[in-house]
Parts: sequence; structure tokens; C-alpha cells
Amino acid sequence: MARKIKSSKSPEQRRAEMEALHDQLGEAVEELRSSERWAAYLRFCTSFHRYSFANVMLIWWQCPEASAVAGYRAWQAKGRQVRKGERGMRIIGTGTVRVSDDDAEEEGEKTEDGRRRVFFPVSVFDISQTELAEGAEDVSTVAHELTGADDAGILARVVDHLTAAGVPVEFGSTRAGVNGYTSPADAETGEPVRVVISDQLDPAQQAKTALHEAAHIALGHIDDDPAEYVAHRGRYEVEAESVAYVLAGILGLDSSAYSVGYVAGWAERAESDVIKDTAARVLKAAHTLAEALAPTEAESVAA
Repeated sequence: MARKIKSSKSPEQRRAEMEALHDQLGEAVEELRSSERWAAYLRFCTSFHRYSFANVMLIWWQCPEASAVAGYRAWQAKGRQVRKGERGMRIIGTGTVRVSDDDAEEEGEKTEDGRRRVFFPVSVFDISQTELAEGAEDVSTVAHELTGADDAGILARVVDHLTAAGVPVEFGSTRAGVNGYTSPADAETGEPVRVVISDQLDPAQQAKTALHEAAHIALGHIDDDPAEYVAHRGRYEVEAESVAYVLAGILGLDSSAYSVGYVAGWAERAESDVIKDTAARVLKAAHTLAEALAPTEAESVAA
């Protein structure tokens, strides 16, 4: 059920707050022009991939060291209490209000039941601004990074995901310097999209390469006309590797030694609107694949 929004602030005050947040968002996007900041953005996304692009950027801008955020009441529900005096980060929330003559001029998206969807500033707090409530169990977790072996079984998970989607995965020889590739479908022969991963790589690199190729598919790169792909190959490769980097971090594989160097320098050459679009596409694809690759309930219990 949609939540009705109550606010003592005037429409003008709400607009002013939203404009300020959008200004912060624009400044944060500009910072992505540095290759170092792009890498920092990707690291940040491993913790906040479920948030909208705008809110990821706003959290990052206000508290770049944040690792897990929630509202005041949400932290209490998790057994943690925001410390007295802590100042929340402002991000963009959403809800619905009843449409009446008084708010007929208000901006907002209409919903099917005749209500109006509105966006407004809300406060969230990082876990570092909270403390464990007395008698509560600490359920916070710290992800561990893996190097070398694919102990988390990421490769098998990606292969299962792609196979279920009708994309066969093969392991074999590839040309020098190529860890893997994705072949588009061939309408004439009826061959489906397929992924090939080098059989000369160690398990960790195979897992990272599988994530990269899955990202190409999720981003729709394989569906583009070949000429379009060639024209934008640099950007497409950065998008796919950025998604792979975020997913690897979420799944417990540290791929920074490979991925950060792979994308370095791209942001410095790109225009701001391209950076913003790419950052948003990376986050959306990472969210989609993270859900698809998440362990099932049965697997979590077995672990």
C-alpha cells in the first residue's frame, strides 16, 4: 500500500530542498571526470547498488566513507540506535499524496489510483553513526575479499545464469590478450548468443571474465548493430568492466588489480552527460545481475 506523505513544509520549501539536492548531484557527477574518482564510485557501488543512481551519488557526495545507510526508524528495527547529535545525509525519497484542488499545480507523476507520486528529501544515517542497542544482536557483516581462487563459486553461478537465459558458455582457446568474448546471435545459421572464456586463466580471472561478458549481455551491447558497437567500443568495454568490478565486490572477489587499470583514464576524456549516463547504466545493470546471481535461500542455509 502506498504511504501517504505528511509534511509541514510549504511547496516552495520542498522545491528549494530538491533543487539543492539536484545541484549536489550535478557537482558529484562532475567529480567522476577523474579516473581515480570513477574507480572510487565503482567501489562505493558495491555497497549501494540497490539505490537509485541519484541517491548513490548523493550519499557518496555527503559521506564518501559510508558503508551502509538507513533511516532513523529503520536502524532501530535493525537493533541499532543513531547516536545523539548525528546529522543525517539528505537523499531523495518518494511516496504518494491525494490529489486535491490545493495541490493541483504541484509537479509529480500520476499513479493509477488517482494519487500523485511525489519526491522529497529524506534523512538517512550511515552505520558508523549508530551504535548497537542494549540487548540487540549485531547483524552487521564485513565482506571478505578473495584473491586467486574462486572460492565463492562465482564462475559456476554466472554460467548457470547465462545457460538458463539460453546463452551457452564455452571454455577454450582465445586469441592472445583476450580473456573471453561474447558472440552475437547469427540469424542466418540460427546460432544463439554464446560466451567463450579462455581455459588458460586461473579460476578468479575466469570468474571476473564471466561477469564482464554477462554485463555486456545485460547492458544490451550484443543487441546493437556491429557498426554501432565498433563506434562505441571503448565506452561499452568500460561499462562492462565497471559492472564486473561492482559485481565482483558484491560477491566477494577483489578484482581491483585488473579492473581499475582497465577503466583508468576513460572518465577524464568523456563528456559529463556521457559519464552520467554510463554511471547510471552501470548501476542499473549491476543491480539486475546482483539479484540474478544472489545465492538462493537453500544455498544460504547450506553455507
